[in-house]
This record gives sequence, structure tokens and C-alpha cells, in this order.
Amino acid sequence: MTRAVLDAATRLVVVGRAGVGVDNIDVPAATARGVYVVNAPLGNIVAAAEHTIALTLSLMRKVVDADRSVRAGEWTRSKFIGNELRAKVLGLVGIGRVGSEVARRAAAFGMTVVAHDPFATEASARTAGARLVDLDEVLRTADVISLHVPLTEKTRGLINEESLAKMKRTAVVVNASRGEVVDADALASALERGTIAGAALDVFAQEPLPADAAIRRAPRTVLTPHIAGSTTEAQTNVAVDVVEQILDVLDGKPARFAVNAPRPPAEEAGGMAWVRLAERLGSLAAQLLDDRPAQLELSYAGAVLGLDPEALRAAAVKGLLETFSEQRVNLVNALDLARSRGLVIAERREAEPPRYASLLSVKVGSTEVAGTLTQGEPRIVFIDDFWVDVPIEGHLLLTKHQDKPGLVGRVGTLLGEHDVNISSMQVGRLHPRGEALMILTLDDPVPDEVRARIGGFADINAVRTARLGVGD
Repeated sequence: MTRAVLDAATRLVVVGRAGVGVDNIDVPAATARGVYVVNAPLGNIVAAAEHTIALTLSLMRKVVDADRSVRAGEWTRSKFIGNELRAKVLGLVGIGRVGSEVARRAAAFGMTVVAHDPFATEASARTAGARLVDLDEVLRTADVISLHVPLTEKTRGLINEESLAKMKRTAVVVNASRGEVVDADALASALERGTIAGAALDVFAQEPLPADAAIRRAPRTVLTPHIAGSTTEAQTNVAVDVVEQILDVLDGKPARFAVNAPRPPAEEAGGMAWVRLAERLGSLAAQLLDDRPAQLELSYAGAVLGLDPEALRAAAVKGLLETFSEQRVNLVNALDLARSRGLVIAERREAEPPRYASLLSVKVGSTEVAGTLTQGEPRIVFIDDFWVDVPIEGHLLLTKHQDKPGLVGRVGTLLGEHDVNISSMQVGRLHPRGEALMILTLDDPVPDEVRARIGGFADINAVRTARLGVGD
């Protein structure tokens, strides 16, 4: 999925990768176009881990060479004396999902596991049964070096002439991650010279492997055609994971494993309800403004402080920008669009919110709106100094007025005459017969002429209409 393909696919919404690696997708180009890129990082981790162990055992016990020998009519057992995994050191380069599964299986063979991973913690490594060390120690001490890293500029060519020279002569290299992580020509040369004992590879920089590739002729190798994730169970798992995410995206929900979008909070912490609330708060704030905003300020108070704010931030910006932009805006590109338009995003954190145990606020210009979850459902509870209780979906009519008898009735009568049905009503006021805010949730939009007539009523200072979630 190149930039050219993405440029041509003007209706494209989501790209799904039935597996982990997305190096064949131009993720920055997709992000710029608001196209979700989703993968399935959990579906084939067991398959990949098991294949890594299978490659290691095949190499250490010379299974492939022994099989060929028997098929050729030989019976030369002495040629195939191998090595046990027990008491050997497994060096993992990367101890993420697959690396952790490999570590757990290696422990069952009695191996000692060391790992290098700049993103892992001591606690997560211990949970997998490994000890974190630097890369040089992995290269110098490991009997089996197994690679489980994504392809980045830092990992490209990670196993090269220099790193191979640091390994023990009895060490073997196993790679079931990305082909470009290994300089295959340098590896073939090391095998030819006998400076390392063997290599088992499932992935290659160029696939299919070219006929003239040096690694094909190298001794003490096991080569498989990128099949680490190819089990019946894994293929089913990754397919289901990707399809479920595609359906979620097409249904307007965030994907569980979007590569280029923030992950929503866990369901037990409110999950998608907080994301929907943040989006609607941003949208409402934008619709109550007269001018395009220059800054958006988010405030997290109380229990919401425990959530990762990235998804909430992106959702609030999405709601804000959708009001002013004809371009597709979603959780994928909202923050990038905000930066490109010079929108300043500020954030505040308060331990003790007023009235509610958890409160999320969005302030744009002089307009501030806030919301919370009530029994798991998102509600708007604050609009411009007034405490209210408003649903996050529907057509809204908001009036700022002087709190006097008869005004609510006049507005309701006028709406009824024009067949506009009221589903709920809230009135917030600072004090009796003072300034008040009325919010009507309607089943239908308010015609412009009706809005104008309401604005002409005595004691009404301002009228606004807004649409939340209608037609999403």
C-alpha cells in the first residue's frame, strides 16, 4: 500500500493487515489521509513463538540434514550429533508479545533467558522469565540469538558483520521477525568461515529468496518461506481480528489495534464512552463559537486522570475540527490536522473536580463545556458557567435569557407550531430571575426562521443550535 495507491483510493477508510508487520503499508501517507491502518498483533503470536522453537530445535539437532540423509539411503548417525537446549543461554533481541512467548517456552527446556529491549521494563521481562541486559551482552553470551523486533531504521541490518563478530563460535542465529533485520550476505560469510555455528531464517529482505542468494548455499542453515504465522489456528485468529476491526471502523468506532490511532481506554475504565464524550464536547464547543478557534484547552479532573489522555485528546480535536473542515477528520489524523492549522492544544489536571468524581472539560475561546459518565453513560453537565444534565446525542437549541415566567412556554409553543418535537429540557440558572441557560434536546432541527423568531423574544440574549451525533 504505497502513497500512490492511497492517493488513488479516495474513498478508502481502513487498511487491514492480517498479521503484525505493516512495513508494506505507507503508514504516514495513510495517516495524512485519515485512513486507519489496523493489524492483528495477537492472532499469530503463539504460532510465531512455536516456529521459533521449531527452527531452533531443527538447527541444534540437525533435523533437516538428517532427513535428507535418510531419504538418500544413508544411515550415518555419527554425522548428526547435535546439541541440547538444556542449560544453554537464549538471547532474545526484543521481548514483546512473541519474544515473551518464546522465553516461556525456552524455560521449559531448561534454558537461561537474557533479553535486550529498550522498551521493556524489568518487571515485564521477569514475568516472561528473562533478565534484561544490553545488546552487547546478548551477542557475547548467548548460545541461541533469536530476533523479535519490528523493522525500523535502528533495527535494519542489526545483525551485520560487526555484530556477528561478537558472537561465540558455537552460537546460532534465529530470525522469524523481519528479513531486513539481518544482513544475509554477512551472515552467509560468517557461516562459510565457521565464525558462528548456524542460522535458521524464516524471513528475508527479498521474498521469494533469489536463486543466487548467498544464504542459500551457506552451510548449517535451516530456511523456511515466511511461515512462522502460518498455522490453521493463527490464520483464523488474525482474519477474525482484522475483520472485527474493519467493521468497528466502518461503524464509527476506534479499532482495538490501530497502528496509527490512539487506543481507547480500557472498557472497565469507561472505554469508548469517554471517547464519545470527548468528541461531543469538542463538537459542542465548536458549534457555540462565532469564530474559528486558535486554542483548545482540555481539563482532566478526578478519576479521569487515571486514563491515557491520548485518545481523549484526539477525540476532542476531532469533534472541534469537523465543524470547520470539509476534510475527513478522525482519530487517525485529528492531531496532525490540528498542528498543520496552528491550533494550540493545552491541558490542565485537577485532583478534585467540583460536583463529580470525574470530569472532562473542553474550553475553546470563551466557551467551556464539560461532561462525565453517569452509570457508564456520557452526559454533558456544564456549559458556560451553568451546571446542566444533557444527553450527547440529538439536535440542541440553547438560549441564554433572563429567568422570567412564560418564556419557556413561548419557545415550546413556537416549536410545536412548526412540528419540532422536544425530547428533553434543561434550565440552568445562576440565581432566581437572573441569567439562565435553557437547553432543549429536539428530535428535529430548528428551521432558521424559527430560530430567528426565538432570538427576537424579549429577555432572550442569545440563541444557538447544535447537532450532536445525528447522522454520524
